[in-house]
Amino acid sequence: MRVYLVGGAVRDRLLGLEAGDRDHVVVGQTPEAMLAAGFKPVGRDFPVFLHPETSEEHALARTERKSGRGYRGFVVDSDASVTLEEDLGRRDFTINAIAQDAQGNLVDPFGGARDIEARMLRHVGPAFVEDPLRVLRAARFMARFAALGFSVAPETMALMRGMSASGELDALVPERVWQELSKAIASTRPSAFVRTLRDCGALAAVLPEVDALYGVPQRAEYHPEVDTGVHVELVCDMAAQLAPGDAVVGFAALTHDLGKALTPDDELPGHVMHEQRGLAPLRALCERLKVPVAHRELALMACREHLNVHRLLELRDATVHDLLARCDGFRKPDRIAQLAVACEADKRGRAGLQDAPYPQRGELLRLHAAALAVGARDIASEGLAGPQIGEALRKARIAAIAEARRSGD
Repeated sequence: MRVYLVGGAVRDRLLGLEAGDRDHVVVGQTPEAMLAAGFKPVGRDFPVFLHPETSEEHALARTERKSGRGYRGFVVDSDASVTLEEDLGRRDFTINAIAQDAQGNLVDPFGGARDIEARMLRHVGPAFVEDPLRVLRAARFMARFAALGFSVAPETMALMRGMSASGELDALVPERVWQELSKAIASTRPSAFVRTLRDCGALAAVLPEVDALYGVPQRAEYHPEVDTGVHVELVCDMAAQLAPGDAVVGFAALTHDLGKALTPDDELPGHVMHEQRGLAPLRALCERLKVPVAHRELALMACREHLNVHRLLELRDATVHDLLARCDGFRKPDRIAQLAVACEADKRGRAGLQDAPYPQRGELLRLHAAALAVGARDIASEGLAGPQIGEALRKARIAAIAEARRSGD
């Protein structure tokens, strides 16, 4: 049995990164032989097996032939005669088309190691255009590797532009779009995902609500970068810095300003009421991509409340309480911490302001903790019933917020 380590594990080792899942390709075998050797079948669309001892994935070498529209329209051939080079040739990028044998020797027919040295994301061959998902994968890899100096090869970008113009991206199902997006916003440089999609013309097809922000001006005294699309890129990267790997916060950062695309021209560069205007397009985006509930709820909170959090130090005690209550911060307290991070990312995601202090984050957490310390048990002795309990609890929590502000702790 000829077994090779392939894909991300080889790529990441060459990049000096900690490797994730270890995937293998098996050459010259049949499904029957794999079963006889004790491997457990898991693949639905093509033969994939789990090693009987390590549980690592082992896939039979295969080729793919385009048979229809979209990323699902492929016929797979996993005959025992398929060679390792043929299997590597069906992969997306040269940096992912490197195999390693048991002795550590590389099989690299497409120059992936050379492209890793050059920090270049390059497609393997002309079949790249057959799978529209690869446009999103290119952008997602850029979100992960841009900080290492990677760029998209010009010829690959040209293919991606052609794929975007062809309308093939319309065949992508929401779940796959969300899968790539959620990985990208949890990466080190989410802005590279957005920027790559925009550069190849795909952002308008995949995230039209975000694409619409580019070219929309903001007041330069608050936003030195002026362009709202550029601001969102900066906010996404700041969120990745403040909350590494947190896709929930990352999604809120990406979508917090969608309402600015709806500001009437005669109101520009101001954006009065953009928080409220942004809720409808945000809900539409979440519905279209089937965004998970946790991501959706925090994003809606950040969209609606980010200016209130920025003004926190000026808000009345009762207004602070009601903000916490609107965000369900007494039943789900972790939300307030996430909201605070998203708002800090918004404030510091501006040209030249990345190191600006944001005391509102710590203050919001402090006031929330003070209010959260007051529970129904603290007013139980007052003999209240029904709505009176809720109103008394509200007053007690507002008093706790006031006291925390007076005492400074």
